Amino acid sequence: MFLVRSLSKMSSHNPLLRLEQRASEADQIIEYLKQQVQLLKEKAIVQASVREEKKLMVENAKLKNDIEELKNQLLAKEKKRGVRAVAMPSSDNSVECISKPSPPKPSGPAASAFPAAADIQSSSPRDEGKKKKPEKKGGEKAEKKPAAPSQEDVTVDVSRLDMRVGRIITAEKHPDADSLYVEQVDVGEASPRTVVSGLVKHIPLDQMQNRMAILMCNLKPAKMRGVVSQAMVMCASSTDKVEILDPPSGAAPGDRVTFQGFPGEPDKELNPKKKVWEQIQPDLRTDGQCVATYKGAAFEVAGKGVCKAQTMSNSGIK
Repeated sequence: MFLVRSLSKMSSHNPLLRLEQRASEADQIIEYLKQQVQLLKEKAIVQASVREEKKLMVENAKLKNDIEELKNQLLAKEKKRGVRAVAMPSSDNSVECISKPSPPKPSGPAASAFPAAADIQSSSPRDEGKKKKPEKKGGEKAEKKPAAPSQEDVTVDVSRLDMRVGRIITAEKHPDADSLYVEQVDVGEASPRTVVSGLVKHIPLDQMQNRMAILMCNLKPAKMRGVVSQAMVMCASSTDKVEILDPPSGAAPGDRVTFQGFPGEPDKELNPKKKVWEQIQPDLRTDGQCVATYKGAAFEVAGKGVCKAQTMSNSGIK
């Protein structure tokens, strides 16, 4: 009895111990709630993207039907114009009758709304041939203007690459390839992109979950062992080691990676035949401080800092 009273007395004189225990329990509860909230957010994003995709598919089908109906109406009206007189309004509010089988191009709103259909109906291939013959007899030929250089013909530099900050939401091993991961990556778009990476031998699976990275987003999508990859995770690389490049602290998915001195805009999608990536990649390296660079210009997120490898300096990037 004396012992129980003594222990009770000691506990009442040590409230700090009880507060520490409660604080530890509260921290554990808060951490668990944070994890649950994050899982709910990710689930909500996926569900919202699926609903939006279905909605867009329905709207797209409706628009196609509307366009087809309008096209048929226009063709029917043009056909009628070719076989009998049709009254058309003129600028002085009088009525002009057109009775020729092959009427000229309609003027006014109809011409601007459907120029392609009007052109098709206003002349036949036989008429086009007759129009071209006088040009040959008279020796008058239209001078060919030099074509403006396309985006693919301009100087090739790193600004052609669409580099963005991304967050690898989840990663799992490819079902049909032991060396590949299949990741779901948030790059600031309505829904995550699927990315296939050959990183199994270099990065443990647990280190691929919920981590930030740098993604090149305008490579042409390619199927890798049955799974279409829509981007590429950028890594410092050597013959025996690979490290995923880290964006600066505070960077968010979708932030653009830029390069001082190379202000151009990225291609919408790189043309594999032009070998743009193959020409740029040899100049991508980490410097002595592990900063990712292109010809000495750092991979930079405006206002937030530079992108780096963890330990690999003076290494190639791919």
